[in-house]
Amino acid sequence: MNSLPIIDIAPLYHSDPAGWPQVARQIDQACRQWGFFYIKGHPIGAARIAELKAAAVDFFARPDAEKLRIDITQTRHHRGYGAIATEQLDPGQPCDLKETFDMGLHLSAEHPEVLAGKPLRGPNRHPDIPGWQALLEQHYLDMHELAKTLLRAMALALGIERDFFDRRFEQPISVLRLIHYPPRQTASSAAQQGAGAHTDYGCVTLLYQDDAGGLQVQNLQGQWIDAPPIDGTFVVNIGDMLARWSNDHYKSTPHRVISPLGVDRYSMPFFAEPHPDTEISCLPGCQNPEHPAKYAPISCSDYMLSRFAETYAYRREEASA
Repeated sequence: MNSLPIIDIAPLYHSDPAGWPQVARQIDQACRQWGFFYIKGHPIGAARIAELKAAAVDFFARPDAEKLRIDITQTRHHRGYGAIATEQLDPGQPCDLKETFDMGLHLSAEHPEVLAGKPLRGPNRHPDIPGWQALLEQHYLDMHELAKTLLRAMALALGIERDFFDRRFEQPISVLRLIHYPPRQTASSAAQQGAGAHTDYGCVTLLYQDDAGGLQVQNLQGQWIDAPPIDGTFVVNIGDMLARWSNDHYKSTPHRVISPLGVDRYSMPFFAEPHPDTEISCLPGCQNPEHPAKYAPISCSDYMLSRFAETYAYRREEASA
């Protein structure tokens, strides 16, 4: 129990559906026992990943003044650049030693949901770098499709309609994030970590991490174990929203990033979240008289906004204004 399972999801892309049940069972077991696993056999190629990492290295190396032109604290829909120490994932530790770029589903300023002032809805705010926007927007769409494929397998495992999540992930509030972790020796104190211990807020996270290492996951005994980079894989983990949706049948597991010594670390998580109006209430197969629903229904947007306020000082200030 000191290494995460590795699941080959290639059968989910075959024309013959006979391979689906076995993959679904493996994912189900990993979600119940660990809340974390690796996937291989996915369609995101190495050339795409290399192009994205090169873009991230270029962007984060630019002057602060240039990056802050798209400062995330200056937008109400959580898009753009987050400077070092903007986030505090573990409230008992210093702010995180990382800088970020966040984007979501692009909705123009004239879109009805944007005009209505719906939270977490709006246009993306990209840096003025040739080729950046096209690359990132395409990768967002490809990761969205990969997440939906995994969610179909989870639906099969949970005994609900195959398209249950598809219908709820139309025009999602999913986020693609690029992260740069400077070397540990640049920390403001020995206690400052790359990312403090936390659980993810949403449904499913798919993470690319480069070869610098540093990701750690809490095992069933409460010990921190390394989740090292494995070439050609994504690390997948369950977030609090899906744990809630599944009545805690699926685990949302604490994890953290310890910044490596002497090298920069880059990662690219995709946080798959449904449409903001989606009701998060106990799934049909996850409750019975002996195990009633633990959580009251809540909308996706209300839940996410409540969690953002815990992590981002600027969101707390907005909420109290």
